[in-house]
Amino acid sequence: MPTPQAPSLSDNERLDWLRLIRSDNVGPRTFRSLISHFGGAAAALDALPGLAQRGGAASPGRICGIAEAERELSLTTNIGGRLIASFEAGYPPRLATIDDAPPLLGVLGAPATMMRPMIALVGARNASAAGQKFAGLLARDLGEAGFVVVSGLARGIDQAAHRAALAGGTVAALAGGLDQIYPPEHGELLRAIVDAQGGAMSEMPLGHVPRARDFPRRNRLISGSAVGVVVVEAAPRSGSLITARFAAEQGREVFAVPGSPLDPRCAGSNDLIKQGAMLVTTAADVLDAVGPILRRSVDHRLREPDEPVVAVSGEPGQQERTRIIELLGPAPVSIDDLIRLADVAPGLVRAVLLELEIAGRLERHGGGQVSLI
Repeated sequence: MPTPQAPSLSDNERLDWLRLIRSDNVGPRTFRSLISHFGGAAAALDALPGLAQRGGAASPGRICGIAEAERELSLTTNIGGRLIASFEAGYPPRLATIDDAPPLLGVLGAPATMMRPMIALVGARNASAAGQKFAGLLARDLGEAGFVVVSGLARGIDQAAHRAALAGGTVAALAGGLDQIYPPEHGELLRAIVDAQGGAMSEMPLGHVPRARDFPRRNRLISGSAVGVVVVEAAPRSGSLITARFAAEQGREVFAVPGSPLDPRCAGSNDLIKQGAMLVTTAADVLDAVGPILRRSVDHRLREPDEPVVAVSGEPGQQERTRIIELLGPAPVSIDDLIRLADVAPGLVRAVLLELEIAGRLERHGGGQVSLI
């Protein structure tokens, strides 16, 4: 019996998806709302100017042009990369299930590796020699057990984990574009990862130089791709703890390696254990915890282009629009509460939220919550 072919975007659909996600005020959650509301990226692109105007924007935001999107697609191909939709083969299955999964993910390397179960290993950039050694041992053992190790290509724990996992498979999540490696001296490491049938992934456009605010976005890709996240040495308020927080919000397992209470590099990871993270001293601790999870199937085809259109009977009137906006403020509120308190049809509430979002006046939060900017 022939194997069913995985769904795929057409060339025109991929171009429209790229134009939409690269347009102003369109993030992953907004993208999904637009696709659901208008039935496709092409229709959503046509609607953006009107949405911005009704949302109160002084001028329409920038809409990514056809030539710009074609250039990005071409340059990505030239460096050996691909832009993969969240339901296509080669997109990490677990990443596709998070609320703010990138609609299109730039990837380098082996598609098969991206589809395998992943464990994230993260930790301090100024890691101790002992911390780096343990991260390497853990990465090697996890690789031998069949897991891909995903990390952030940073100095310290990340690079130690990547190097030790080359034989078993490892994936680097980047804060900048696929052609903007940070730190720069890890360009050689990334080449080794790809040459060893590992991979790299980024949601940012080619040429994008990573900024401080891009690293937390990168961290959610690390945790979202993984079955669980292991933290090896982390200071308080470190990026590794942000990754652990994302993991908990995404329903992933959180593990931490205990460290000396005299070493400030271990204060954050020790605190995670106090808060309920699973203590790890060997790879077996991780394997025992994630085994039952892997026996449950993962539906990674959640973002297909034929997602049903939300039924909307007409456009919201000014009275309805005013009622909804008056209920919003700087504190996040759930969309379900908005619908109940405004006493307006759900489709009309979502239409107003889209207008505000494209006008740059609305922020979406986890758990279906929104707030005014």
